Amino acid sequence: MAFLDDRRFRFAFAVVTLFTVLAGDAVRYTVSWFGFGALVIVLAVIAVLLLVRDRDAWLTGPIPYPVAAFLALATLSVFWSFYPGATLLGLAATWLAALAGFTLAVCIDWSTLLRALGWALRLILAGSLLFELAVTFVFREPVLPLFPSPGVVYTDYERLPGLLFWSRNLLMEGDKIQGIVGNSSLLGFIALLGLVVFGIQFAARTVGGTSGLLWFGFAGLMVYLTRSATITLAMVALVAVVLAVILVRRSATERTRRNAYISIGSVIVALTVASVVFRSHVLGALGKTDTLTLRTDIWAAVIDLAEQRPVAGWGWVSYWAPWVPPFNGLAFTSGVRQLHAHNAWLDVWMQLGIIGVVVFGLLIASTVARSWMLAAARPLDGVTRNPAFAALTLLPLLVMAALVVQSFAESRLLVEYGIVLTVLMAVKTGRLESFERRGTLARIT
Repeated sequence: MAFLDDRRFRFAFAVVTLFTVLAGDAVRYTVSWFGFGALVIVLAVIAVLLLVRDRDAWLTGPIPYPVAAFLALATLSVFWSFYPGATLLGLAATWLAALAGFTLAVCIDWSTLLRALGWALRLILAGSLLFELAVTFVFREPVLPLFPSPGVVYTDYERLPGLLFWSRNLLMEGDKIQGIVGNSSLLGFIALLGLVVFGIQFAARTVGGTSGLLWFGFAGLMVYLTRSATITLAMVALVAVVLAVILVRRSATERTRRNAYISIGSVIVALTVASVVFRSHVLGALGKTDTLTLRTDIWAAVIDLAEQRPVAGWGWVSYWAPWVPPFNGLAFTSGVRQLHAHNAWLDVWMQLGIIGVVVFGLLIASTVARSWMLAAARPLDGVTRNPAFAALTLLPLLVMAALVVQSFAESRLLVEYGIVLTVLMAVKTGRLESFERRGTLARIT
């Protein structure tokens, strides 16, 4: 089992795992759910072997309490679930995602993790553009998945809705592209992560200057090609976070630091009020109507369902199971059955009730708080003044900020990469000693 200690093997494991959770639909559309399941099982076995191999490392640093509490609540919900069979399936997916996140946090060092995330994002973004070019110049028509999603039968439709297509062949028409993940919003989020990771790699000088700028620019191009309003707002939020971190980092005294926090708080309050007062104008500037691409109809249906079981919810399910009530007829958009609420917080309320919202909220809040402390509140003296360390400490905060912004328009925070990245950052920031200040920075850069 010595191969488990090989840095190249661990790097390959991290790349494949991150690619699989970020581009799960691409894998499923290509090799079917059965092929995807087989890949997940292989990765899960490797994850267990790595955890056994590194048991001395993680047994001394237990899983953060909010992570354990959320997983425990989701698991216990099988006892009051309206659909226990679907809950068991959802729990299997959630626990496997949590296993992946925990393994990456414990068994993969920061430098390998950053490099692996960069490679996974490059593969998805480059593959997406090549895929869209092939659709445009080779197939010359919209392309359906080789294997459709569960419950989707193409012959049931007189005219196939655009949401069912893997690619709608819109690259040369100036409309949103979907890439290999088959979804413009998801591809936009991946491109946003690319901006974060490639930017950090460039600032940390772990990649060549020209290469770093080219990939950063390419991620920006993919953000433009997806034209997601949510990602536009997330980009604004991430720029604001970076500016806030810089402001606090440059505060040399307690007084200036306190003033910095007061200024940041004032700006947040002002922007929140302005966004509410000028909501229609903001949505119009982003190309959205007050229905938010029909999301309000979905939210209304989910809220109505949540109010029927407000305290503990209907039971955890992760992705909605389209073959069981109440999901089999809960929400449709353009004739396509929806598999999530397009809002993670409403989804948690519906599935785990008010208790779930509190527990999940504590998980997100504690992870964001530790990420902020790592990025802004820790003193930048000695070795931490190194640009590589200063850049790398931004990674958890920016990833969590992107996930939180997306959570109000999508429920991806509760599935696949959302669970993996949340658990990864929760565990990683909970083990701050992994950012070793003594000796060389080779362990983290």
